[in-house]
Order: sequence, then C-alpha cells, then structure tokens
Amino acid sequence: MDIKNTLYVVVPCYNEEEVLPETAKRLKQKMQALMQTHKISEQSKVVFVNDGSKDGTWALISQLHEQDKLFSGVNLSRNRGHQNALLAGLMTVKDLADMTISMDADLQDDIDAMDAMVDQYLQGVDIVYGVRSKRKTDSFFKRFTAEAFYRLMNALGANTVFNHADYRLMSRRALEGLAEFKEVNLFLRGIVPMIGYTTGTVYYERSERFAGESKYPLKKMLSFAIEGITSLSVKPIRLIIGLGFTVFLISIVMIIYALVRFFLGQTVTGWASVMASVWAIGGLLLLSVGIVGEYIGKIYLETKARPRFLIEQFLNEQDETKHA
Repeated sequence: MDIKNTLYVVVPCYNEEEVLPETAKRLKQKMQALMQTHKISEQSKVVFVNDGSKDGTWALISQLHEQDKLFSGVNLSRNRGHQNALLAGLMTVKDLADMTISMDADLQDDIDAMDAMVDQYLQGVDIVYGVRSKRKTDSFFKRFTAEAFYRLMNALGANTVFNHADYRLMSRRALEGLAEFKEVNLFLRGIVPMIGYTTGTVYYERSERFAGESKYPLKKMLSFAIEGITSLSVKPIRLIIGLGFTVFLISIVMIIYALVRFFLGQTVTGWASVMASVWAIGGLLLLSVGIVGEYIGKIYLETKARPRFLIEQFLNEQDETKHA
C-alpha cells in the first residue's frame, strides 16, 4: 500500500443531527470502495467538525467514532462559522493526510465525484475543484442569485471558481500553502485559488438537501459575498474614487451651466433638482463611508490577531486540544 495515499475527508457540521447518520453511511461506503481499489490507504478517515452545534451533532460524532475508527471528530469550543470550521478541520489533519477532500454534510455534493478527484491527485494535481455542471434542482430565484453571486464576486476583484463552493481536494503541499495565509477574515473560495500549484476540475450535479434546513439563506449569502469581496479585493474603494471623480466632473459642468444661465438672466428656482442632487450626493457619501468603514473594521480585526478557532477536542487515535 502506498503510504502517500492517505485521504482525510473534512466535513463541517452545524446542527446536522438529522442528516449525519446517512452522511456517515454513504461516506463509509465510498471510503471502503476507494480502499478496495487501492486508491487510498486504509489509514484514511472521515473527520466531522462540530461548529458549536446546539443539537445532538457532537454526540452523534462521538458515537460514530466509538463504533468505527474510520470516523474522527473535531469539536470547536464555540460556533465560529462555516469557513473557520472548515479551516479548523483542514489544519488539524494537515500533517496526518496526504490529501484532503472538504465537503458539506447535507449530501448535496456528489460523493461519487470523489473518485475523479482522487484520480487527478494520483496524476499529480494538487487542487481539484468540484464544480456544479447545472442547477436543475434550484428554483429560478436561487439559481439567479447564486450565479449573480459568483459574477459579482469576480467583477469586484474577488476571483473565484464559477459554481464552485467548498467541495475540493487539496494535497498536503496545497494545505501547507493555505496555512501561510494568516488572515482572520476568511473566504476560502477566494484564498485557495491564490495558492497556485497544479489545479484540476471535476464536474458534478448537485442534489437537493437530504434533510434539515439550508444554512445559507439569501441574507447569509449577501453577507458572505460582502465578506469575500472586502476580504480579497480593494476594487470597491477604487470604484468610490472613480465615482467621486465622476461626480466632481458633473459638478463642474453644473457650475458652468448655472453661471451661463445667471448671466443670461434665465435663472429659475430649481427646488426639485436641488433636492434630487442633495439626496443623491448624500446617499453616495453614506455608501462610500460604509464601504470604507467595512475595510477599517477588517483592519481592526486583523490587527488583534485573535485565533480563528479553538479546538476543544479532537477524536482521533488520541484526544488533543489545539488552537490556530
């Protein structure tokens, strides 16, 4: 058996007790199939990361670990959000795995796509992105907003892989590269492409959620988009500069127009135009201050250098407590 084929599947979990038994069952079947074909070593594991769940998720993870050592668990000290939970899992197994595959617990990601990901890794690819080939299971609104999300991100400088979430394979070398990124404000979909190395793509069809409720409603998606844009790009600030310059040019034109009208004796009271201008400029100023404030807030958080996660317990061969 090639000792360089150890795979750890990292699965962030938040209130997933409804779907976790089925997820564990399907992942076990897939891992056993990969082991039987000698694509991965028998030391490979599935690591569930409990992100401060309020239900019985951690109890289920602990039970799975006791029943089968294929399953490991990472319990965060409190809820830190999906991106931090995912990073916690990846960094915990970084020195134990030759490759990792990250995926959500809701069974929307096609587990069978793992075969093609592992095949590309064995061919020397460091990062393999799982990309949705189509969105048949999504409503029109969900499909429109999701695709608009990716286009907006890329347009504003946060370069991401279109229709890729966090279903990906990363080699140990890629994980070591990821560990060099120390920012507190995490947006892994934008950070991972910055690592470089050889990349590949596996296309798959995403299923409907097996059970439970989506953890990414529209409000959270908008927040996620703002987080990604302001964490990875300064383009919004540059847009403010361009907007300010444009408004300045328009104001010069309006001053010249007003002076010409004055000297021609054609001045009239323009209450509507004045009010419209005041509201427009006021709105632009507030928007600009808000965007700048978002960046300042991120600078404030980065300078504190607080830990991105704290691990209360790691169920593997032995329990450990770590932080990063």
